[in-house]
Amino acid sequence: VHSQVCITFSDFGKMQKVCNLLTEKLGTSVTISPPHFYHTPEAIDTLRRQVCVAAVGNTRRKAQEVCRLFGQSLGKPLLIREEETKEWGGHIDSHISNSPDSLTLQERIQNATAYASCRVFAVFEILGKENRRNKSL
Repeated sequence: VHSQVCITFSDFGKMQKVCNLLTEKLGTSVTISPPHFYHTPEAIDTLRRQVCVAAVGNTRRKAQEVCRLFGQSLGKPLLIREEETKEWGGHIDSHISNSPDSLTLQERIQNATAYASCRVFAVFEILGKENRRNKSL
């Protein structure tokens, strides 16, 4: 009897454990093909949101540092705008010179890793020294 099973994993560690268990229990009667990595549209969307939130947080921290240098305090945001989002990586192209079967597992993971960056524009309210004292009273 010959059968083929295709399993989709969302956790790399679990995939390794299952493959090791199958190999251990079934020995040479099982053949495990190299994994194919990909990102779902939902995962890419989540990555975009996380990168944008991180960019806003970085912008706020930098603005707070500048305010401290001048003895001011940072107030609420008045405007936040996403200026640019870039994404790259995230899949193995069939156009790669090496065939996907010839790549090591580390190379497959590296080729399938998705990267994103986001540039934001933010305007914050700046509170003077007297505003900070009044709030603490």
